[in-house]
Amino acid sequence: MTLLAPAKTPPISLVDIDGQPVQIGNGRRLLLSLFREATCPFCNFRVYDLTNNYPGLSNLGLDIAVVFKSDREDVLKFIANRPRPFRMIADPEGIAHEAFAVNTSMWGKIKAMLLRMPAMMSGMGMTGMRGMATGNLMPADFLIDESGTVVETYYGEDAGDHIPMERIELFAARGMASKRESKP
Repeated sequence: MTLLAPAKTPPISLVDIDGQPVQIGNGRRLLLSLFREATCPFCNFRVYDLTNNYPGLSNLGLDIAVVFKSDREDVLKFIANRPRPFRMIADPEGIAHEAFAVNTSMWGKIKAMLLRMPAMMSGMGMTGMRGMATGNLMPADFLIDESGTVVETYYGEDAGDHIPMERIELFAARGMASKRESKP
């Protein structure tokens, strides 16, 4: 059953690929993106997009953490081989994916391959043919406020479907406006 907002963040412990704990509800807003495998071409394309948008989002007080259902070595090889300004988490057992009730869909994988060909080809430039051997896990994005409350959920309908960047920017901007209003 999918997580409906508003809701408290499921009680899980996340550790990034550098062995550092990831704090949720630490006084900063967070985009938590649960991806498929690190070899997924759509995921690699989205990570590239988040990397490019990170400076503006960070200036608005938004942190980003991305979780892959992959082992640390694959995350390092396919995602972290280029500097990333946000936290990356390897979750090979899918503990976070299970806690946030992420869906699987063979049709969603096929749909993305048919409808998102440019993103798939661009992402495969980063992963090679190994990108074709991914599972049926769908992506999911969660906007979490400063106190750890999930205020918006977005469950991808296909392997390349993520929350629109405009909604992330709006969430971050609202957080910045709220901080300004609360200052004396």
